[in-house]
Amino acid sequence: MLPMNITDVPRTTTPTPVTAAARLRFAALVAVPVLALSAACGGGADSTEGAKESSEIADVPAAPGAADKGTDKDGGTGAGAGADTSKGEFYDAQMKYVQCMRGKGGFKDFPDPKLSGYLDWEKVEEIASKPGQNEAYKGGRKQACGSELRDALAAEPRRDEQKGYESMLAHAKCMRDNGVSRFTNPTMSGGIAQPGGDPNPANPALDSASPAYKKAQKACRSKLIDSVAGMQ
Repeated sequence: MLPMNITDVPRTTTPTPVTAAARLRFAALVAVPVLALSAACGGGADSTEGAKESSEIADVPAAPGAADKGTDKDGGTGAGAGADTSKGEFYDAQMKYVQCMRGKGGFKDFPDPKLSGYLDWEKVEEIASKPGQNEAYKGGRKQACGSELRDALAAEPRRDEQKGYESMLAHAKCMRDNGVSRFTNPTMSGGIAQPGGDPNPANPALDSASPAYKKAQKACRSKLIDSVAGMQ
């Protein structure tokens, strides 16, 4: 799946704010090695500060070795990071993780994966946004489901990085058009799509818990294909 070592999945629990940045830290496990925290999109000042940008979607940079293989609406079966596995294998591995999360992971309402095999991030966020529920993002209570998570990550089929980039770019523009004026575009690094979001995650400028941000997020969620829905 990744060009990173799947044993890098955290095994310890460190309390973190329940924001979109927390989801990004989990998403880094599914996305790319050295995923820049500049892509984080949570916590901080009012998301509607500053004049609304009117920039249009830029030309999409072509990923090296662009896909000769076909792609689908979920962003799988193309060029880019990932394993030579089937969607069925990925779904089965993800389902084992979900079942673990419902049991020893401590989240009995953890949602089924989508048919594509990717987690249903909208529903995961509903759980993780509640006080004390941040571990829903990262392997359950005390990393009880860490091995199942690593197995699911390893089983993700090859992703189409170009298609993922285009999806995140459309989403970023939509967020700005809906009032989150400082939401940044994704980037391409070495042919790998890296998400946009907060322009300065070290001192967050976006408040993902604000009503304005949530309204934009709801309006723009459909722009993200399943393979990048947990990343931006």
